[in-house]
Amino acid sequence: MEDELRSEYDLKSLRVRRLGSGRKSFGPITVRLEPDVAEMFPNADAVNEALRFLIRVMQEKQSPASRLELNTSLEQTDERP
Repeated sequence: MEDELRSEYDLKSLRVRRLGSGRKSFGPITVRLEPDVAEMFPNADAVNEALRFLIRVMQEKQSPASRLELNTSLEQTDERP
């Protein structure tokens, strides 16, 4: 096998990202599921759909006053200066 990289490439100056749980996350929030939970969901979209359903059920079970307080607090955190 022959090296196809040009000699002007300085590979020593490249930053290497660590793999695994010790690496920094630069993207969306990552949530680690326990294996028994993860095997119930085929992908991240399925997990999000199930959690959104649970959120809707919880909101329907709350009293109207509690829901109003929750919505007010969420609106305050969404405001930007």
